[in-house]
Amino acid sequence: MALLGQAAALRDGPGGRRPRTRRRGEAVTGLAFVAPALAVFGVFMVAPLAMTGYYSLTEHSGFGDPEPVGLANFAGIAGDALFWRALANTAVFAAVTVPLSLLGGLGLALLLNRAVPARALLRALFYVPVVVSAAASGIVARWIFNESAGVANRLLSDVGLPEVGWQTSGPAAMASIIIVSVWANLGFVMVVYLAGLQGVPAEVHEASALDGAGRWRTIRSITVPILAPTTFFLLVHLVISTFQVFDLVVVMTGGGPANATTLLVNYAYAEGFQQRRQGYAAALGVVLYAIVLALTLVQWRAGRRRDLA
Repeated sequence: MALLGQAAALRDGPGGRRPRTRRRGEAVTGLAFVAPALAVFGVFMVAPLAMTGYYSLTEHSGFGDPEPVGLANFAGIAGDALFWRALANTAVFAAVTVPLSLLGGLGLALLLNRAVPARALLRALFYVPVVVSAAASGIVARWIFNESAGVANRLLSDVGLPEVGWQTSGPAAMASIIIVSVWANLGFVMVVYLAGLQGVPAEVHEASALDGAGRWRTIRSITVPILAPTTFFLLVHLVISTFQVFDLVVVMTGGGPANATTLLVNYAYAEGFQQRRQGYAAALGVVLYAIVLALTLVQWRAGRRRDLA
């Protein structure tokens, strides 16, 4: 009987069947809670990615059965002058929009982190563009940058400067989109930097002041390095979001003039839904995904090397 009691104790102990059953039950419970999120992720993320990869290897107009063409779509992209134009436009757009958004948002965060009059109201006002849809922002911006009756050219005329062809000049049209994009990004960047600034100990600034460092030197030598992880997060987020800009371009310029503002997403949309070359558009989507993934990995590795240094 004693041996049987010891066996039962061992069975019900930490390594016995009952704890193992309990752990299995906890795993099943956890899976039940996660299952809805996994299902949504699978339906709206994994499945579309898989279908895009499949259609990128076919020729399909949206009607009938897709015809397999192997890597022909990707070979066509390599020799597509309009693709390279759209890629260059996207690179210029991102290269200008991202730094301006970071610098502007950081400046606002530093300003509104201090005790200034109506600080809460100013924070709310600068955050408003984040919650406004890009289409609505584009409609307002199109009116502002209208060449004949827009506010922008009227202000330029009032100060004695020549009017700008916002719709007829390629560089000016791209500049107008960049201006609106930076304006839309500032609120989000400001809020994230404000959250990062809350984690900077007050003792750090006090010690810097005792050492005789001025405000700008403190920002450059102490605040900015401490905010490096926040900057890295914003950098990745902004790069990804700039490569996904679509509706703002459609509403403001339609990709013109002469494809001067056509970005990769706009080009893929035009090929898929206007030219009915959905297989080719899917291949463009795969290339865009690969570019964004590569940029994200490069930024991640650079940030990791900085953290380990």
